[in-house]
Amino acid sequence: MTPAEYMRHDATGLAALVRRREVAAEEVLDAMIARSAAVNPTLNAIVLARFDAARAAIRAGLPHGPFTGVPMAIKDLHAPAIGLPLSHASRLFAWSESEFDSSTIARLRAAGFVLAGRTNSPELGMAATTEPALHGAARNPWSLGHSTGGSSGGAAAAVAGGILPAAHATDSLGSIRIPAACCGLLGLKPTRGRNAVGPHRGDAMMGLSHEHCISRSVRDCAAILDATGGPDEGAPWFTARPDEAFASQITRPPGRLRIGLVTASWSGADVHPDCIAAVEQAGRLCAARGHDIIPFHFDIDGAGLFDACNTILLSGLAGLIRLREQALGRPAEAGEIEPVTRACVLGWEHTPAIALHGANARINAIVRAAARQMRGFDVVLTPMLSRPPATLGTMRTDTDDAPAYLRQLGDYAAFTPLCSASGQPAMNLPLFRNAAGLPIGVQAIARFGEDGELLRLAGQLEDDFIGLPPMSGGSA
Repeated sequence: MTPAEYMRHDATGLAALVRRREVAAEEVLDAMIARSAAVNPTLNAIVLARFDAARAAIRAGLPHGPFTGVPMAIKDLHAPAIGLPLSHASRLFAWSESEFDSSTIARLRAAGFVLAGRTNSPELGMAATTEPALHGAARNPWSLGHSTGGSSGGAAAAVAGGILPAAHATDSLGSIRIPAACCGLLGLKPTRGRNAVGPHRGDAMMGLSHEHCISRSVRDCAAILDATGGPDEGAPWFTARPDEAFASQITRPPGRLRIGLVTASWSGADVHPDCIAAVEQAGRLCAARGHDIIPFHFDIDGAGLFDACNTILLSGLAGLIRLREQALGRPAEAGEIEPVTRACVLGWEHTPAIALHGANARINAIVRAAARQMRGFDVVLTPMLSRPPATLGTMRTDTDDAPAYLRQLGDYAAFTPLCSASGQPAMNLPLFRNAAGLPIGVQAIARFGEDGELLRLAGQLEDDFIGLPPMSGGSA
């Protein structure tokens, strides 16, 4: 299998070739390694390669699952895996060995995926771009001077760059959806409790954090969710598996949907004309397929929601740093944590319990108001970001001005925190490129538990997806 042949298939297609013995799993891995050698030095998507271990896993015998023999890389954040050291993109944590697989990683292995490395991430997931001091910047395959988004930026670069058909990703305030938007890919943040986040994490930042993947195809997104879905033992959140597999659901259209169309942010952030054009184009595509499109706006306190989410996330990350310091038996040294992380996170280390309860109560009030307003819609379409993909260096992590940094982050990712807070499923639809050729994402939101609704709509629109950027060799 040549790299060009390898890139013509999604994960489902590669698995079918292996299953029919038209190609061996080791040949698929070789093609992935060749593609990585050609473009990863430029893209910096894979930051830890474990290709020899992947080859050894194939020779030892892989589990029989829906993705047996397909290469996969795991995000370098919040995902312990045996044989894949974890750094959280931080010098303080690099590279920590794990004695166990997280629940989602164990399920990816059981599905037959060949785990071959780690993908790039900003330090502790603290950015909507992927430019950590430890690993260096991931570069967008559509334009090397632009960001891949964050925090699953390495995952998105690997998929858009043809290194992987799909890649593991996590999402707290948009970290699956933002990179998918920046790199022209499909990115679903599932309903809270759909995928397990344990056993190393309990409520995962009071329910803000989620796991799934970034993919090129709808069928991969659906089938991977079938493989990984379901709670683990003792999980505080539980969303039952659907009666019908998602991979089966996407074989039929969604029916006539009532779709709300949002063009203005609910936080007051200015929205770039390209981002408005993208969601309007998505509305026209949906209308052409018989759906009812109704202008809509969430009347909620978006800025207050972002602040409340930050209270929970930043205090949680402060706790993670303190646990690492306890394990090392010393405080973090100068240079082990980036300035923006120290300024944003460590300032929250003494957050009183009453502040966390207050943030949770504020989130509860806001998301319940949003749910009531969405009651008349099956799906809501919004811009994914308030601006096109940022140029590298725009979101600097060498600053200690925490308020300014958080304002910048909140304005850029104004549309993503709502569904992290509510637990609703939300997906990036790669339907639009601007005049500069950059992908501009569209967010589709469904009601709690209705992941299948989004996947069926995405399947109906898949012929309009923008495809992969033209890349060959080491250029992009």
